[in-house]
Amino acid sequence: MSDSVVIIPTYNERDNVENMSRKVMSLGKEFDILFVDDGSPDGTADIIRDMQKVFDGRIHLIERAGKQGLGTAYIAGFKWSLDKNYEYIFEMDCDFSHDPDDLIRLYEACSEGADLSIGSRYCKGGKVKNWPMGRILMSYFASVYVRMILWIKIKDTTAGFKCYNRKVLQKINLDGNTFKGYAFQICMKYAAVKHGFRIKEVPITFIDREKGESKMSSGIFKEAFWGVWKMRRMDL
Repeated sequence: MSDSVVIIPTYNERDNVENMSRKVMSLGKEFDILFVDDGSPDGTADIIRDMQKVFDGRIHLIERAGKQGLGTAYIAGFKWSLDKNYEYIFEMDCDFSHDPDDLIRLYEACSEGADLSIGSRYCKGGKVKNWPMGRILMSYFASVYVRMILWIKIKDTTAGFKCYNRKVLQKINLDGNTFKGYAFQICMKYAAVKHGFRIKEVPITFIDREKGESKMSSGIFKEAFWGVWKMRRMDL
């Protein structure tokens, strides 16, 4: 069994799950995968089960009834991963906007002393490809806004490509983070900062998805905009 598991939430990702599974399984360092599928009507879970047969014991699946949100998917994945005694627990999207090759760099950052490593678009060396300028500016200044409200130094506060040492997830009050979208990602980083964990941003190139549909919505944006004010009063 690997010491590392990559949690990948899915909803209608049939065009990506096989390629993602094969790519992660081919990396020089061994990673297991936990897919958390929210009842995808396009048959995503069926393809994952096929991949489980190919990579016996290294690909796992939690199936949930209907869309319950990104945050709750990760909470379910964190609890499962802690119960299975993984030392390093990753978050990653299924759409290849996060380059699976960068999993190794995030792992190295944590194995060399960081408690939480973040695949960052906005630290020195980070980049974004295939986004219109308006979306890049909105994302960048969203992180500026978060830093101003929460007084944290993290450059990419909404990043969803991360590696946690298990002790971080053991310490954070996971059930206290009730957000579902980008606010969930912000809240997890804020909790790590509040508990004094060592955080390192690793520059990545973020590439907009080529297959499938984006899950971004105005509701997710509003939750993040107002949620940062709530975080300051939450038990994390």
